[in-house]
Amino acid sequence: MSTATIPVRVVEQVLCAHCTLPVPEGLLDEDAERQFCCSGCHTAFGILHAHGLDSYYGFTDRREAPVRASGRSYDEFDHPTFANLYVTALPTGLSRTELYLEGVHCASCVWLVERVPLVVPGVLRAVLDVRRSLAVIEWDLATVPLSRIAQALDALGYPPHPFRGVARADMRRKEDRAMLGRIGIAGAIAINVMLAALALYAGDLNGMDADLTRFFRWVSLAVTVPAFIWPGRVFFTGAWAALRTRALHMDLPIAIALAAGFVRGAINTVTDTGPIYFDGLVLLIFALLVGRFLQQRGQRMAVDAAEELHALAPRSARVIEQDIVREMPSEALLPGMLLDVRAGESFPADGIVTQGRSSVNAALLTGESRPASVEVGATVYAGTLNVEAPLRVRVEQAGETSRIATLMRQVEESATRRAPIVQTANRMAGVFTAVVLLAAAVTFVIKTQLAPANALDDAIALLIVTCPCALALATPLAITVAVGRAARRGMLIKGGDALERLATPGTLVLDKTGTITEGRTALLAWVGPSWVPPLVLALEEGSSHPLADGFRRAWPGLPIPPVTSVRHVAGGGLDGVVGGHTVRIGSPRFVAERASVIDEAVAQMMRRGDRTLTPVQVAVDGVVIAMGGLGDRVRPDAHASLDALRARGWHTVMLSGDAPEVVAAVGGALGFAPADTIGAASPEDKLAFVRRLQQNRATGRRGPVVMVGDGINDAAAIAAADVGIGVHGGAEACLATADLYLTRAGLGALVELIDGADRTLRVIRRNIALSIGYNLIGATLAVTGLVTPLIAAILMPTSSITVVLGSWFSTTFTRSSTVEPVS
Repeated sequence: MSTATIPVRVVEQVLCAHCTLPVPEGLLDEDAERQFCCSGCHTAFGILHAHGLDSYYGFTDRREAPVRASGRSYDEFDHPTFANLYVTALPTGLSRTELYLEGVHCASCVWLVERVPLVVPGVLRAVLDVRRSLAVIEWDLATVPLSRIAQALDALGYPPHPFRGVARADMRRKEDRAMLGRIGIAGAIAINVMLAALALYAGDLNGMDADLTRFFRWVSLAVTVPAFIWPGRVFFTGAWAALRTRALHMDLPIAIALAAGFVRGAINTVTDTGPIYFDGLVLLIFALLVGRFLQQRGQRMAVDAAEELHALAPRSARVIEQDIVREMPSEALLPGMLLDVRAGESFPADGIVTQGRSSVNAALLTGESRPASVEVGATVYAGTLNVEAPLRVRVEQAGETSRIATLMRQVEESATRRAPIVQTANRMAGVFTAVVLLAAAVTFVIKTQLAPANALDDAIALLIVTCPCALALATPLAITVAVGRAARRGMLIKGGDALERLATPGTLVLDKTGTITEGRTALLAWVGPSWVPPLVLALEEGSSHPLADGFRRAWPGLPIPPVTSVRHVAGGGLDGVVGGHTVRIGSPRFVAERASVIDEAVAQMMRRGDRTLTPVQVAVDGVVIAMGGLGDRVRPDAHASLDALRARGWHTVMLSGDAPEVVAAVGGALGFAPADTIGAASPEDKLAFVRRLQQNRATGRRGPVVMVGDGINDAAAIAAADVGIGVHGGAEACLATADLYLTRAGLGALVELIDGADRTLRVIRRNIALSIGYNLIGATLAVTGLVTPLIAAILMPTSSITVVLGSWFSTTFTRSSTVEPVS
């Protein structure tokens, strides 16, 4: 038996001259000196070689991926709208922008991108942050347009995209790092000073060698100095700013007390007499820095609230250019561009439908619970959902000029109108500060004449014992405890001012869809034989329409027969063959086209005609055999909760973007007066209504105006209201603008929230009374010389501890051992 040997052709692997990947055999050019795996790598190599950048290929760790140049024109980068959003004019006459680059990998990418000035004349500077793939480009607009720079980056394998928000993010990171550094250093110093203080206190009780006592006093001084130089400097900076602007605030007495305590402690250390106070001073710096950091983080929520509105629109869009569909960031969309929006996707911009027919779910923007049909010529808005079929849309407004962006600006304007409340609190703090400083000065002057040896100590004791910590803690601490307990009950509260306002009955404006109702389509009426639902489920199985969801939720677990064929008709319904039967589901008009016989039960339901429900008929083999009514179900606890709120003195109004007849029917069933049920309200109408209530407050109903809602159509009104409340299941952007968020479904949590707010306000008033009483007693004792600075330092935490214990053991919200889940 012989064995035949089959010859094997061994082909030496050829690597791409640019990316070092294997070159496909079909792209090998025997006459070429260098081989390339694709045209993109060939182009990139040519650019580098022509501009003397062959050093790129000396990197051992460089990009190992083919260059996939998109070939885009990037003309949108030269549009004035793009320049307004992403380009900064420098004082030198140059332009500056920040671009996110795809494909950034390693140091060779940095080297290559930063050589762009050699590739494109007119580019003066290019800096790449490889960690974030962020390139900073500076160029002369008179020499080269930005689109030409973008094309060069694209040809090198780094498709660019506009980038926003980096400056603010960097600034915040720097601020947080600096503040956390101060807190960490202050805490470390406080621990070491306290150790020395414990040794001194033990020596006072049990006796200590004088030299050792002197040593620990000097150690305390030496360790305290850095706490004043860096962590504590913020209070002195704030005090100096207050003096320069003639606007007193609490940094001033804190800085004076710190400075006076430090100077007196240093003098006592040098002279080896009296107390040194350093342990109390460094602990005070640490505690105040922690409080300021937490307050700063909370204040940022208001700034970020409006930005969350952009989360509704998709981050990318499909743009059609010369019958070629390309992906691009939604921020780069410009008026006139043609978009491809498929079923189940959100619109990335406002525009006009140029091709196709579908239905749009705009509940988050308009409040309308039922999808609306759209066809050629109809206007669609960014953030709304295309439900049924693909559409082509011509961009009319995008980015900052879209309807969502307009609502965002209204939210920001409403947030700034809350500033007078903050200014009032600052004026009150200024009065308190002025009184404390005046009392300390008068005490020092008088004691200088009566008892010069005690004058400085008495003045320092007054500043320390009347430190505004207790007064400053009276409100936020009670609110902090209340907020924590409310969170365990499924009520997330962003600001204590909202709790204070809710304690006074006023006008409660409630959205309907998603707030009073469940906010989703449900089957509320049905007539037909029991064998029809499986046929309906079979035909609706692959549909993303809200009505299909309503059927699926109504009949879970039913067996589904096989479907032979199915056809979707935009704006009409579905038809197909299920289990050998011809089935047609949809609007009465659509079904009537193929079914002339109507069952008597269906005819009776049609005559009753509930206009608040969406009618859906089912025809089987040419006979209309069943009919359903789908709508938005009222929450089970809505009636009892509304009655409870009215009993507590609240005036309730239903304000909805839904159809007026639907709003009137729901409102009548829930006890709303006809004048207090308002339908077909756009987001702008809701905002105007809230403002009108606030303007009429002086002559009409007193108390706060509270807006409760769940959609983007409520966001501006929620921000403008005295208190804005977002409810379970609401849009993220709406919840971001709200002062409070209820994670539990139903209105029962709203009743509990208002009751808890009333109890919290009583605790706040008690805390303020305790802190003022303490300050009056402490100041009296300090002025009369009955309290030394050391005793004042010991007494100073007493009022704070009283406030802490009083807030902790108070009953604001019901204690819960479990945490409600956040949806």
